[in-house]
Amino acid sequence: MGNKVLSFFDNIESYICRTLLALFVLLLFAQILSREIFGHSFSWSEELSTYMFVWFVFFGASYAAKMSAHNRVTFQLKFLSPKGVQIVEGIADLFWLAFNVYFIYLSYDFVFNKMNLFWKSQTLGVPMKYIYIILPLAFTLMTFRILQINYLKLVKGVDIRDPEKAEVEKMIKEGGQ
Repeated sequence: MGNKVLSFFDNIESYICRTLLALFVLLLFAQILSREIFGHSFSWSEELSTYMFVWFVFFGASYAAKMSAHNRVTFQLKFLSPKGVQIVEGIADLFWLAFNVYFIYLSYDFVFNKMNLFWKSQTLGVPMKYIYIILPLAFTLMTFRILQINYLKLVKGVDIRDPEKAEVEKMIKEGGQ
């Protein structure tokens, strides 16, 4: 039971992204059918789909951090030793962490201290605080994932590489045989 719970939380971004993607695609599809077949449009569906897509993007960014799949300029790393690569990536991740922590502070302050309590979404009527809560939430989760990946790489010695890069290396290796 404990492993299933840990596995669920270790993959929470993946589950959330899958759910959000399925829901906003279905919602948009229903909106198109309703408009084309019945000549009736639901004003709230496009706004809700937009918010769901934004949440999908932010949780996807956190998932990409977990997979070590964020875009990086890596050409210069080919000229460095493995230890040099580790140092440069570590410094880059420290800058990334500093940015995230600062953004968490700014977004938390905005959502909980500076946002007008009466701001509501146009068609849904939901307080915008509940929409914007994704900012501190996603950047906190992304910060946790960056720390998790660096712990696995630096302390545990796990080789974590971008899944697409690993796939390209596999294809090159198989093509050369």
